[in-house]
Amino acid sequence: MFSLSELASLSERQGSSKLLKPWWEVFMEYLVVLMLMVSVLSGTLLLSRDRVVCLPLDLTTTPTNQNPSSSSGAVPQPHPPNRPPTKASPLPANPWTPARGRRTHLDYQQYVYISQVCYHEALPWYSRFFPYVALLQSLVLLASGCFWFHFPLTSARIEHFLIILAKCCESPWTSRALSHAARQEEGGEETGPQDLQMPPPTLLSSLSVSRNRQSSLDSGTDSPLLVYLAQTVFKLLLVVLIVGYTTPLMSSISFTHTCLPQAHALTGYSAFECTHALASVLHKLLLAYISLVGLFGLLSIYTLSWILHSSLRQYSFNKLRELGSMRDVPDLCNDLAFLLHMADQYDPLLAQRLSVFLSPVSETRLLEESLERRWGADRLRSMTTVDPEGRPLLQLVALPRLPPALFTLSQLVVLKLELITDAKLPAQVANMTSLRELHLYHCTAAMQPGSLVVLQERLEALHLTFTQAAEIPGWVYSLRGLQELHLSGRLGCEGGVGRGWALGSLRQLRHLRVLVLRGMLQHVPGELGEVAGSLVKLEIHNEGSRLLVLTGLRRVAGLTELQLQDCRLERLPSALLALTSLRTLDLQHNSLRTLEELLGLAHLRHLSCLRLAHNRVLALPASVGVLRALELLDLGYNQLQSLPPALFNLHHLRRLLLAGNLLDELPAEVGALTFLTELDLSGNRLESLPPELFSRCLELRSLNVSHNSLGSLPPGLSNLSQLSCLDLRSNSLEELPMELGCCSGLHREGLLVEDWLLHALPRHVKEFLTQSGSHTGKSLESHSRPDSDSFPYFSATQWSFSSTLESRI
Repeated sequence: MFSLSELASLSERQGSSKLLKPWWEVFMEYLVVLMLMVSVLSGTLLLSRDRVVCLPLDLTTTPTNQNPSSSSGAVPQPHPPNRPPTKASPLPANPWTPARGRRTHLDYQQYVYISQVCYHEALPWYSRFFPYVALLQSLVLLASGCFWFHFPLTSARIEHFLIILAKCCESPWTSRALSHAARQEEGGEETGPQDLQMPPPTLLSSLSVSRNRQSSLDSGTDSPLLVYLAQTVFKLLLVVLIVGYTTPLMSSISFTHTCLPQAHALTGYSAFECTHALASVLHKLLLAYISLVGLFGLLSIYTLSWILHSSLRQYSFNKLRELGSMRDVPDLCNDLAFLLHMADQYDPLLAQRLSVFLSPVSETRLLEESLERRWGADRLRSMTTVDPEGRPLLQLVALPRLPPALFTLSQLVVLKLELITDAKLPAQVANMTSLRELHLYHCTAAMQPGSLVVLQERLEALHLTFTQAAEIPGWVYSLRGLQELHLSGRLGCEGGVGRGWALGSLRQLRHLRVLVLRGMLQHVPGELGEVAGSLVKLEIHNEGSRLLVLTGLRRVAGLTELQLQDCRLERLPSALLALTSLRTLDLQHNSLRTLEELLGLAHLRHLSCLRLAHNRVLALPASVGVLRALELLDLGYNQLQSLPPALFNLHHLRRLLLAGNLLDELPAEVGALTFLTELDLSGNRLESLPPELFSRCLELRSLNVSHNSLGSLPPGLSNLSQLSCLDLRSNSLEELPMELGCCSGLHREGLLVEDWLLHALPRHVKEFLTQSGSHTGKSLESHSRPDSDSFPYFSATQWSFSSTLESRI
């Protein structure tokens, strides 16, 4: 049993195959159908009405009803077969006159027997088996007509080609492109913005060069052509064979036959004359069958001549190029060319539809129209968000190209483009008057001369993410007004930052102030000296690769902020001594074990921020006291067991971050840090806090002592009137001090402690902590986390952006 779905798929497959059947193949199929009808009709007549009628040619001397022994062995005298016919006598007047004629003395059973014997002995084999032979030959011709559709070497390519043609016919793009071409041919006018556009003159040369290098699309094989040629030759040979042996056999089909059965002992006769009832009909059907086969052979000869005299291995679109509608369509070769030649015999419009997909210009215009419909200005405005700084931001991910409506957003400040294969910035970018920051994440952005002039004047920040440094566009180094440049990718290679960097390539970036490099560098690039006059901030995130040479830092002595993260530094680099204007030094996530070189930083009189978190520092030397101007010191997540007294001579220190160390005691000298506003001691081994912390550090606003072993808090907590964030979680406290009710700046959202300790407070203290309900929303954001780098914070937009990147990667 066949399911309806299988039958439906069979009909669809046959319907799609008709695209590759020219008119002669269709004519041949009809001829084969007629052959099948002739053979079936002949077979039906043969099975239902075919018979022979036989009469004896000689009389026996003894009647058949007599005893054979009484005949005395007399031999019957044969009646002369060529006896002249006697003249017919007129009918007697009496209708009951007995019948005249020769008596044969045979009964009905003997006639039936003789007819059956003579049918097999007297009739030639072709008269008896012609319908079956014709049916078998017709089936072979039918199978040979569609053999190349199912041959393993050709079926996959044919199905693939038919799928492509089906997509071309179903796609509205081809109809739109052909309508544009028709309007262009009829009107004879230049293509407007709604018509197919030819590439600009700057791209014509590149298109012609690429077209000369590969002037045709070559599939590499021509197996469909060879199989079709073999199929045609086979059909022609089969027709010659059928006509060759059938024509001589036509004369064997006659109406009368002489039969000599070996039945004299049964009938008394040795010769019979038989008539074949269907001889005349079979002769006419055989003549019609041979005519159909001959016509089939003529079509096979025409097909063979068409194959041999036509260049079917090449398909050219010269007609389309002459019409001017598709001038950049490449030619086809081998099996693609042959299949398209076959499709042309069915409908020449199929080649025009396929040319739309082969034409880069039409594809470009159709993609632009699709983008215009799907990504209009209203949709882009609805996707616009606000970044943490309150600036309008738009992020586009995985588009084939930039939608034209993008360049109408005059209020857009930040534009992020991710995974866009063809991100071309046209001259219309001048309409984006507020654009100041551009992000390109794995986008090969091309720049037109008009747009480059605009970006040179307006663009202030550029973020590039790439795989190799050679992918950095050359126009990046000509943005004269650029102030921030962020490069993320594989930058390091032998002999320099990367092949995309050349000596003097940064000379035009005269206003560059911030440079961020994220990649695997081997040494600090020497090209930084070309922007030494303007560069104030340098960040290098080396992704765990060792930064070997840092002498290039001496060329940018005007730096005020330097970050060297994930560079596997084991000591403080000596090149830091040349950065006399340095204010911020960030060496987090390295392999620092000792800080003995801190003494050499004494002449960095402007150094106010030092971040050394996530290293392997075992001890803090006393030379830290020479950094008199320090306001922030981050030594979190190291292996410090004690703090030197010289640390507390830094009277300007405002933020001290010591989280994740091995400290078991906080010296009483901490009271000397009277300007301290933030202290992070979380994740240590402290069992108590010195009273001087609460009695002298009166400017303290954030105190984090979570994850320690504190049993109680010293008195004097009420002196911290500025305290707004206090984290006491995961300690050994049995109760909270009553003085919490005297900290005017501390509220419930800023107090992080176990609930059972909070419930143990007196009622009036709890009411005091929760009385500022009007400031809940603002305090929840500012006090739910301490103002410390130990607690990273990401906004919802940043989390969404990070999730999008991870999912795309």
